[in-house]
Amino acid sequence: MSAPPAAVFDRLRKLVAIDDPGARETKTVTEVFTGNDLTTIPVGTADDVVAAFQRARAAQVRWAERPVKERCVIIDRFRELVADRRDHLMDIAQAETGKARSAAQEDVLDMIANARYYTKEAADLLAPKRVQALLPGIVKTVVNHHPKGVIGVIAPWNYPMALSISDAIPALLAGNAVVVKPDSLTPFCTLANAELLYDAGLPPELFAVVPGPGSVVGSAIVDNCDYLMFTGSSATGATLAEQCGRRLIGFSAELGGKNPMIVTKDADLPRAAKAALRACFSNAGQLCIAIERIYVEREVAEQFTAAFTAHIRGMTLSTAYDFSADMGSLISEDQMKTVVGHVEDAKAKGAKVIAGGHKRPDIGPTFFEPTVLTDVTDEMDCARNETFGPVVSIYPVDSVEEAIEKANDSEYGLNASVWAGSKAQGEAIAARLRTGTVNVDEGYALAFGSTAAPMGGMKSSGVGRRHGPEGILKYLESQTVATARVINLDPPLGVPKALWQKALIPMVQAVQKLPGR
Repeated sequence: MSAPPAAVFDRLRKLVAIDDPGARETKTVTEVFTGNDLTTIPVGTADDVVAAFQRARAAQVRWAERPVKERCVIIDRFRELVADRRDHLMDIAQAETGKARSAAQEDVLDMIANARYYTKEAADLLAPKRVQALLPGIVKTVVNHHPKGVIGVIAPWNYPMALSISDAIPALLAGNAVVVKPDSLTPFCTLANAELLYDAGLPPELFAVVPGPGSVVGSAIVDNCDYLMFTGSSATGATLAEQCGRRLIGFSAELGGKNPMIVTKDADLPRAAKAALRACFSNAGQLCIAIERIYVEREVAEQFTAAFTAHIRGMTLSTAYDFSADMGSLISEDQMKTVVGHVEDAKAKGAKVIAGGHKRPDIGPTFFEPTVLTDVTDEMDCARNETFGPVVSIYPVDSVEEAIEKANDSEYGLNASVWAGSKAQGEAIAARLRTGTVNVDEGYALAFGSTAAPMGGMKSSGVGRRHGPEGILKYLESQTVATARVINLDPPLGVPKALWQKALIPMVQAVQKLPGR
């Protein structure tokens, strides 16, 4: 297997939401494994974004009028197409990102899981809800949900399918339209799934893909959308949050992480060491929920480290378009500079490299070995800053209490992993960690894959949540409708105002004790 042929990209290029793509500048998209040119993509302008929003707004009104079950049929059909075309999608993901096929499959699985969950739950989550009224039996109170309008999605390059399409699925099911800016490195990952959405019956105006730089296309999306979903760095997220705040629109973001793993002295060390491989090096560490810090009780630190590094030495790095590789490439030379910079800075300041630490140009232009550091101290760049690459530091600690304290000592709070002597101990440790998700006896996949549960970050790692009920309700405006069935709060005819006011609180208390709503 190899990168998709030029004809595939030629077909997908026609799907960009640009009125005259031939009149636009183009950007070259490269095959990361080789550094060779794959194809080109037209670069959108602010005017293209405005036009996409105009079309989306007109289509969204008609879409919102369709029953939720009809919307679910289309998204469920899309899910089936994704499953059928998974090899095609994984080929595109590998070509544009340089990830191993197992990481590309995670992209595909995430779309399938999200579509499955939300098509099953959307009708119930979006239905009007009867809630307790001020005066049960006398007043009826119902909560309705209305779509916000047109949702803006600014997607990253590391999981470009999951973090564009999966975020759009609940927005579409909620009755919104979506305008998405894919990352400039990975536009065809989004376009390949846009094609499947259209084939499933979604009107193209409802899911518009406008490629282009964040400074132009991204800014225009923020200026025009009714709600913004963003995945990326904490610094960029803070800027976008400020822009959304000025417009008084909602904002959800999954941002950076410096994720810890805790390994206690009575944990299953061989199992933990093997699982740490995937937790740290999936997608070459270019995963916001990947593990970058490992805290191991000192009594077993040497044993754990030896087992972990032995697994690393057995890893396969390659450019294969199949499942033979354990790890693929970094996505770009810029990412390589960050990773090399963190490793070299750590070495210069006294850290030891006990595995990896080198570029691998013999495999591909931006391959870097899975790397383990010890003796990392706070003044090193990699200690507290997100590396976003295949680099992890191991820290021996004297107790579980110290491990918890150090794991929480970070501006980030996205994901964590816990390995302990029992499930109960692991869950007790997990409850004390200040992260949005915690995986017990797993690195990251179980929490992220639990699409019925919220996924997001605490502290500088994010605002809002994807997945679960919150992942669709955030794309809706709640409306409370309270109907006076018998009386309202004015005094009944013939009752003096003063007497009514004195009786009001005791009456409300008495009525609220009655059963029913």
